[in-house]
Amino acid sequence: MKLNLRNPIVFFDLETTGINICTDRIVEISYLRVYPNGREESKTIRINPECHIPEEASAIHGIYDEDVAQCPTFKEVAKEIMQDITGCDIAGYNSNKFDVPILVEELLRANIDIDLKKRKFIDVQVIFHKMEQRTLSAAYKFYCGKTLENAHSANADTAATYEVLQAQLERYPELQNDVDFLSKFTTHSNNADYAGRIIYNNNGQEVINFGKYKGQIAEEVLKKDSGYYGWIMQSDFPLYTKKVFTAIMIRMKQL
Repeated sequence: MKLNLRNPIVFFDLETTGINICTDRIVEISYLRVYPNGREESKTIRINPECHIPEEASAIHGIYDEDVAQCPTFKEVAKEIMQDITGCDIAGYNSNKFDVPILVEELLRANIDIDLKKRKFIDVQVIFHKMEQRTLSAAYKFYCGKTLENAHSANADTAATYEVLQAQLERYPELQNDVDFLSKFTTHSNNADYAGRIIYNNNGQEVINFGKYKGQIAEEVLKKDSGYYGWIMQSDFPLYTKKVFTAIMIRMKQL
């Protein structure tokens, strides 16, 4: 089924040195840009993470230190990537929890001040888990009737994710072929940051979603605990999470 698009949409997948959003690095990014008229453009970029790729990570995606030794660093390709996704909605597989947050972290490290809040996000894994409870390889087999060759290759996973979403729209009539609907359907919560450490309540207030202050309004916590902001900024939190806390602090001082 052809996607009903108002804006271009980028399906993307990352291979990384690990699964820690704060500390791990991208070693490969692959994306497929689909235009409202159905035209497609794809690109895959290998990236030197400037650190050792752990053996357990290489065993999954097949990318080793020597494979990326002569590749550009993320900072060298950050502007190209940002240009390619500007103005696009975003889709992926487990992307809301992992790929989007780690991509944002890398862009911020490259001194690119990114804000994707006006973009729509579709996580194909969420649709699959809500409907069938499977992995990407199983989803590809289930929905498309094909075996996913080269699983955990960013290029193969990206293309498979796009095909799976098209097949999901064919299979489930309750799914609307509309990016706004799919974005809302695949969003677990109304996040204020990409990692879900801060969420919005029904009144549009930022609420802390972790630790001892979980469930409390961020502004109220920052008012009563003078050291909390400093602790956040010095601790191992995603850069974008720190950026959101800083924005709240600046807003409070302006009131």
